[in-house]
Amino acid sequence: MLRLVLFRHGRAVPHDNGPDISRSLTVSGHRQSVEMAKTLHEGGINPDLVLVSPSIRTRETWDGAKTFFPASEVRFERDLYLATPDVITSFIHAIEAGPKCVMIVGHNPALHDLSLEFFGYGDRYAFARLRDEFPTSGCAVFDFDVTSWSGLVAHQGRLDRFLVPVEE
Repeated sequence: MLRLVLFRHGRAVPHDNGPDISRSLTVSGHRQSVEMAKTLHEGGINPDLVLVSPSIRTRETWDGAKTFFPASEVRFERDLYLATPDVITSFIHAIEAGPKCVMIVGHNPALHDLSLEFFGYGDRYAFARLRDEFPTSGCAVFDFDVTSWSGLVAHQGRLDRFLVPVEE
């Protein structure tokens, strides 16, 4: 079984503060990212491999999270910035044997769309919340009954949990 964690970056400053790729996290975005990583870690989720979009807000999200995942291999992937679900899926399919748990730190709408595409069964209450929105610092955790990352296909993921940050 393979586990995929889709982690949306924390809340970022408004778009009018410079180029989109350079938007940083707000104070609450930093705090929520750290809290979500702590929740994941305490829930037994420890990624072997983390793929991170190169935007400032995703890098800062990972900077807050990495304390809880010190053994994770990390790759900053340029093409994850504002990637489509198909592009993210191609990254996943290209993962070599070894990692059993992979985390993607990225953006909406792709992470939301990908979650809806991967959902096949699992926690229906979590899916009802996920279907409505995938908020900043949210995480969807899917398990797949496959032995290689290239075997991940639509509607075959088991939604283990959908976590959202505590509102301020």
